[in-house]
Amino acid sequence: MRVLALDVGSSSARARVFDERAGELEGDARRTYEPRHGRDGSAEFDPQELVAASRAVLDEVAGGRYDALAISCFWHSLLLLDAGKRPLTPVLLWEDRRATAQAEELAGRLDGPRVHARTGCVLHPSYWPAKLAWLRVERPDVLAAARHAVSFGDYLFLQLTGELRTSLSTASGTGLFHLQARTWDAELLDELAVDAGLLPPVGDEPTGEPPTFPPLGDGACSNLGAGCTTPDRAALMIGTSGAYRVMREVVPKPRAGLFCYFLDEHRVVEGGAVSDGGNVHAWLERTLSLGLPKPREPDAHGLTFLPLLGGERSPGWNARATGAVAGLTFRVDATDLWQAALEGVTYRLAEVADALPEVREVVATGRALLASPAWIQLCADVLDRPVTASAVPEGSARGAAVHALERLGAEPDPAPLGDSFEPDPKRVEIYAAARERQRDLYRRLFGRA
Repeated sequence: MRVLALDVGSSSARARVFDERAGELEGDARRTYEPRHGRDGSAEFDPQELVAASRAVLDEVAGGRYDALAISCFWHSLLLLDAGKRPLTPVLLWEDRRATAQAEELAGRLDGPRVHARTGCVLHPSYWPAKLAWLRVERPDVLAAARHAVSFGDYLFLQLTGELRTSLSTASGTGLFHLQARTWDAELLDELAVDAGLLPPVGDEPTGEPPTFPPLGDGACSNLGAGCTTPDRAALMIGTSGAYRVMREVVPKPRAGLFCYFLDEHRVVEGGAVSDGGNVHAWLERTLSLGLPKPREPDAHGLTFLPLLGGERSPGWNARATGAVAGLTFRVDATDLWQAALEGVTYRLAEVADALPEVREVVATGRALLASPAWIQLCADVLDRPVTASAVPEGSARGAAVHALERLGAEPDPAPLGDSFEPDPKRVEIYAAARERQRDLYRRLFGRA
């Protein structure tokens, strides 16, 4: 059995072929792209560019020689289609912050904790409620002409199969889906004056021959692909952005600051995400013409870097938060800024980890993190616990393949693991003090912990 796995991320589309035990066969085909960012807070993709990149990698790797197609796709995007199922808007990404005012207005009118409890999502511009409210204000003609509101993964599935449908996993990442009822949230639809007919039907069944499975959220696939499928084993992922997630077989009561999304009808992922990860290093490289410096002594730069360049998601979900650096002097150079930024990203992920105290094992995954053993060691020191590197180069792609194989009755092998990184007690103490400085800077800037 050959399963072709397509992983459409926020910076590239990748395709790999796996055998019936989830062992990798063909090599990686990859097409990169970049979202369009505007000074107004916009973050958009051309949907046809992403479809073309996806088709290109599929053709390059498999050429039609596969028994099933499994798809992982980035979560939290919105795209409006007309009656002919043609795009009316670009793909609005999770990092698009133009709906901040609408998110705040909804939070002022609605009971935020109740919405969080029902949907597993907070009222934040990353999600559909705020984006649909923004479109009603800023693009009323476009919203009036729309006949379908979809995630990009849904549109990709439409282009590949001719069928418009969303998976349980993708629907749960919209902020408009009731976790317990497993249907679109009627209260939010009423509040937004959105007809349920605008939203796609939900179903996880594959279609076609060979079967194509509806796209799953890439974060859930990452956990599955890296073998982080229990509440006591967390996936610490740093790719373009970052996340710390566990998987459960029951829908938990959502905890403050954390999200809850489905992988499938039997499993959910719980955790938190930060908007800054490998993209911070890419920004520093562009801005400072910086390569990959050699790390210096922990926190020796004296800087406090608050990496909220893409706004805040977990744990505070403050869409108006921005990045900051304190402690600048003439002695600070580009390497100091780079190291302070990586430390700062890791401190923010540690805030999420603190909200999941039941975790006993941590597995490092994500392209940016696995490419840097020094960053994995930093994670171990900041978290004060061992961190084991995943031996799966593309966790989301493998996770999509594992899910398809399970549905087809196969028994995939456990995810392989790599080296383990033990915390250094001296560095643990240094980083703990630096984390407290970052918390204090956040409180001074934004008035809350």
